[in-house]
Amino acid sequence: MNMKMRNAKGFTLIELLIVVAIIGIIAAIAIPGLLRARMSGNEASAIGSLRAINSSESTYASSCAGGGYAVTLVDLSKPAAGSNQGFISPDLSLDPSTKSGKLDALALNDTDRMELRVFANEAAGHAVLVARLDNLGKGASGAAVQNIVLMLGL
Repeated sequence: MNMKMRNAKGFTLIELLIVVAIIGIIAAIAIPGLLRARMSGNEASAIGSLRAINSSESTYASSCAGGGYAVTLVDLSKPAAGSNQGFISPDLSLDPSTKSGKLDALALNDTDRMELRVFANEAAGHAVLVARLDNLGKGASGAAVQNIVLMLGL
């Protein structure tokens, strides 16, 4: 009997396919959880930023603006008279939302930010509030709307 012994130095195609299938199954289980964790982190960051802006607006109104609010986030980042620190951190004052003077619909993607703009017509006595949000989950969007309601006193 002359039987050949198989060389055991490598893996068979079946073994490699089984390993790839196992890795695929593990990835299919893990990726949705990672995406949910990322969205939850983005929501928490956006809510924290909104709370910081809300409290900064209140402080600004009581100390600098005679009851009025800051028009832009850049105004909130400027220090009050006799102080060397702004009302919000400089990273919140960055405005990535405009390109050549026009509103860019995708400018806030992946920034964890919200932008409020007020367009007014004094002659007609009308004002329009426009809120543009990063792609937040349901919880952060709801919190953003609640913050707008608080800030407007509605």
